[in-house]
Amino acid sequence: MFPRIPFLAMDSSLPLHVDGADKGFNCDADKGNSSSAFPSEDWKQKLNMLLNDQSKQELVSREKKDRRDFQQIETLASKMGLYSHMYAKVVVVSKAPLPNYRYDLDDKRRLREVNLPTTLLRQVDGYLQEYLTQKSRRKENFSDLWCATPADSGGTDEGLFEPPKSLSCSRAVVDKFLCQRSSQMRDQQRTWQESPDGRKILEFRSSLPAYKEKEAILSAISRNQVLIISGETGCGKTTQVPQFILESEIELVRGAVCNIICTQPRRIAAISVSERVAFERGEKLGETVGYKVRLEGMQGRDTHLLFCTTGILLRRLLDDKKLKGITHIIVDEIHERGINEDFLLVVLKDLLAFRPELKLILMSATLDAELFSSYFNNASTMKIPGFTYPVRTQFLEDILEISGYRLTPDNQIDDYGPERIWKMNKQLPGKRKSQLSSALEDVLRAADFNYYSPQTSESLSCWNPDFIGFNLIQYILCNICEHERPGAILVFMIGWDDINALKEKLLTHPVLSDPNRVLLVMCHGSMDSLEQTQEKLSASEKHWRRVGEGVKERLIFQEPEDGVRKIVLATNIAETSITINDIVFVIDCGKAKESSYDALNNTCCLLPTWISKVSVQQRRGRAGRVQPGECYHLYPRCVYDSFTEHQLPEILRMPLQSLCLQIKSLKLGSISEFLSRALQSPEILAVQNAIEYLKTIGALDENENLTILGRHLVVLPMEPKLGKMLIFGVIFNCLDPILTIVAGLTLAQAAKSQFSHDYSDHLAIVRAYDSWKDAEIDNAGHEYCWKNFLSPQSMKVIEALRVEFLSLLKDIGLVDRNMSSCNAWSYDMYLIRAAICYGLYPGICSVVHKDKIPYPWLVFNEKIKVNSVFLRDSTAVPDSVVLLFGGSISKGDTDGHLKMSGGYLEFFVKPAVAEMYQSIRKDLDRLIHSKLQFPQMSIHSFHELLFAIRLLICNEKCEGKFVYSCQLLKPSMMTLQQALVSRTTSGPGGDNTKGQLQTLLTRAGYGAPFYTTTQLKNNQFRATVEFNGVQIMGQPYSNKKNAEKDAAAEALQWLMGIQTGNEDINHMTMLLKKRKTDHN
Repeated sequence: MFPRIPFLAMDSSLPLHVDGADKGFNCDADKGNSSSAFPSEDWKQKLNMLLNDQSKQELVSREKKDRRDFQQIETLASKMGLYSHMYAKVVVVSKAPLPNYRYDLDDKRRLREVNLPTTLLRQVDGYLQEYLTQKSRRKENFSDLWCATPADSGGTDEGLFEPPKSLSCSRAVVDKFLCQRSSQMRDQQRTWQESPDGRKILEFRSSLPAYKEKEAILSAISRNQVLIISGETGCGKTTQVPQFILESEIELVRGAVCNIICTQPRRIAAISVSERVAFERGEKLGETVGYKVRLEGMQGRDTHLLFCTTGILLRRLLDDKKLKGITHIIVDEIHERGINEDFLLVVLKDLLAFRPELKLILMSATLDAELFSSYFNNASTMKIPGFTYPVRTQFLEDILEISGYRLTPDNQIDDYGPERIWKMNKQLPGKRKSQLSSALEDVLRAADFNYYSPQTSESLSCWNPDFIGFNLIQYILCNICEHERPGAILVFMIGWDDINALKEKLLTHPVLSDPNRVLLVMCHGSMDSLEQTQEKLSASEKHWRRVGEGVKERLIFQEPEDGVRKIVLATNIAETSITINDIVFVIDCGKAKESSYDALNNTCCLLPTWISKVSVQQRRGRAGRVQPGECYHLYPRCVYDSFTEHQLPEILRMPLQSLCLQIKSLKLGSISEFLSRALQSPEILAVQNAIEYLKTIGALDENENLTILGRHLVVLPMEPKLGKMLIFGVIFNCLDPILTIVAGLTLAQAAKSQFSHDYSDHLAIVRAYDSWKDAEIDNAGHEYCWKNFLSPQSMKVIEALRVEFLSLLKDIGLVDRNMSSCNAWSYDMYLIRAAICYGLYPGICSVVHKDKIPYPWLVFNEKIKVNSVFLRDSTAVPDSVVLLFGGSISKGDTDGHLKMSGGYLEFFVKPAVAEMYQSIRKDLDRLIHSKLQFPQMSIHSFHELLFAIRLLICNEKCEGKFVYSCQLLKPSMMTLQQALVSRTTSGPGGDNTKGQLQTLLTRAGYGAPFYTTTQLKNNQFRATVEFNGVQIMGQPYSNKKNAEKDAAAEALQWLMGIQTGNEDINHMTMLLKKRKTDHN
């Protein structure tokens, strides 16, 4: 159901077959008398041979006794540093880790038989014949257009360090203007600093720990090209260090030539920090201080300090490879180790050598500055001492001992309500252990809780790490509200489901639901998305919409009224990205939902994980900003001691496709070599997967160079697959719905079930958005969202993203001013399905239950493992859509056999239909390529071809079927030319007789053949091939390889009935008949 795409196969080398390698010809006798004892010495010898053979990667056995002894084989292989896995009836031992699925070892893999109505084929053939006639008449041959070189192939061919361009005006004039402007900036700054408001702001700034280090910071920056500053959250480094630099440069009459970029990992931080800095400078936002994030920004000609997300700076590098004019770059929050930040550091490290005057300042909230210092050749470091009040820490054993609260197996189960009953069922005893529990087995087994009372020890013994502990959190909150001093409470939860479920539980409590005593608010990761549509308010006025209540606003930064205690339910976004100043109490569940990437199985994972010690310190530090605080950790101290020091960097746990595309767009050389120079290099297999993916979708050629499609994808700020979908919408005039789909997927906005018709989540997004737009015309947009459980903010973000994407398409010349032509076929839902398939492939799987989904295939946006493996955002498509808009297709072993994705997907059709698909696909690919090279080219000349395509995808009734081997082919189709299996005096005939034999047997419904090779006294080898109880011996040869090929050739001759002798019988036909009888 969830296929592994073949380019991710662990090894492409030929396996080392060991089936009966030490046996003679009489295999049946050996099988019948096999000993029950595990032949450990034999396997040691085989595994040693594998280890010593540099040309072999793995060992494959299909022996029944080896499947029986797999546990012993697995143990032995592990001791010898090898990996093992059993795939159905096949045991594999490998030098490299093995994935969970290998399509090449799956004897039950489903093949697709495609059946098209004769009347449809006649109609399609008519259009194709007309197309071929018109094509031959055109003066400008299609192939000439294909081979032509465009005048401008895009702006991504320049290197990172191209030579500077000469100024168009004299240097003297420019210098005079800059000097005058710098003097004006100095006068304005002094005026503000001497004003009453300026003195008041300066008084506040002077109280910050960072301000006390101002002179030391400026001195260090002037002496060093790279400086790493560490300081605890709240010390003022984010707002003050950029100001120190700007103020100093202005005072030195260099303000006009000073240009500072300060990157932030999140948009909310870039916006709020820029607002605060502008306020402290007595300016309006957008004057000397501005910001730029996706979809919005405030900056002007006089902006000399720009706060932006890391992605914005990376986009700028595409156009300005040397960052000309930039004097200082500040990278904040580097301790978070985002994938963009790690990539940026590699680029900047190379750039510094070519820009010796450029200053780089890295800022971290943790004490890992030495890691970054060594990366930048022992760069200088300095620490800003923070000021926080002491925080009293209580771990779970302390909470239980002091409060007397008792844990039982029942009161730990978290209530997610009737709509999430499945989450509660997973918590019941007897369920499979989760990753959270498995990680702590040894820790809890070794823990000693005898120092505590019997009641506490008993509670700790039944503590379940899989639970968050809603009941315990409610108990602690109630105790604080009734007995502790005033102060806000911050509760760190895992994700939105947990926040919402806990909120619903707290609202049933008589104390915690009383609005006169408690203000309950929520803060989670989607704040970034909602922030995109909110008005620019000051940092203390940012508000939060409670999802599910639509229009009811809650303030998370503002202090509540007297007598009311604020409780904030938050995810890990509240660790560093935002600061809530009135927090006194923190409750920490110790977990966070973290994305990871399983490169071996090419699967993204989103699982709750234990946080790092650094994150614990960050959470604890939230409680001591305004007065002494308290932190309650809902896990034992021994669990904290087992936490890792730092979180794993994103570059080591995320897919790398977009990153690899950026590397090629910046002309940074080999992808693998570049990433090897990262602060921490990603896994080699993850890099290989990303490169192969980009080749599969056509963004890179075989030499890892950007294709014309790849150069367009680089310009579009989205995942490559979404950019590819968008380009299809342009070329095939169905742009409007594709804009909506891509915007919705970029926002990660889930489709609602009431809009899901026709087996497509993507079309549901289109219906929801279009209906909202219709309601907006009547000023009923909010009411419409309320009735349909939609977020008005999300709808507005989709609208804004559509505008941004359309603008980009116009900038790169794919869309002209005539928008009507881009939407001529926007009504065609079949064509939209084709666009979705074109973009999302190779994300494809077959449909098992046709009665539930009347299509053979699903294309999906994401395959993700939470506890099980799920497909996110899928659309059902017919065979013709996959064949025409999926991966590249090639001719198989027989007429009418088509392969896709290197043979992972296999289709069988009538030979003439196979030729039709290949012909259409060839011209379709050339049309898309030419349209990308020549955006102004009209596709009207190819309307017969497009009509034929639309006819196929619109009228196919999905009448084909999935089959297993012999259900597919008739005996008359199982013919081979004699030349392929004939022998010559020089050796066995045919280049791939073993492959031909395995293909025939697999399609006939049998397992793969296995070979037994015996060494003769004259140092020659004789091979025997066995299948379905039949054994056929070949002629002696000087090596094993040729001996096995000869045995396969002998078997093919026997099956085809073409061997010499009296038995001139087609044994393949007999096998098929026998197999059919077995099935019945």
